[in-house]
Amino acid sequence: MLREKVTVTTLTAPMLSSLDRCDRCGAQAYVRVTLGGGGELLFCAHHARQHEDKLREMSAHIHDESERLAATPTSSFADEEA
Repeated sequence: MLREKVTVTTLTAPMLSSLDRCDRCGAQAYVRVTLGGGGELLFCAHHARQHEDKLREMSAHIHDESERLAATPTSSFADEEA
């Protein structure tokens, strides 16, 4: 997990959805990185951790939603069969 969380309002950076994809591998993105020049990168949790040190050196703003990976699903397959 990334060490520092940055608070970002939904007006400037909406929550990441299942349509947002990692720029490195195409997996679902859970981390949005805004670069100083205004560019934006999306990463899965794995690639965000892999590039974290370099991104911090660049003073990038990091919006991390990877805690959603540990969230319990609201329904299960057993619930759908009932």
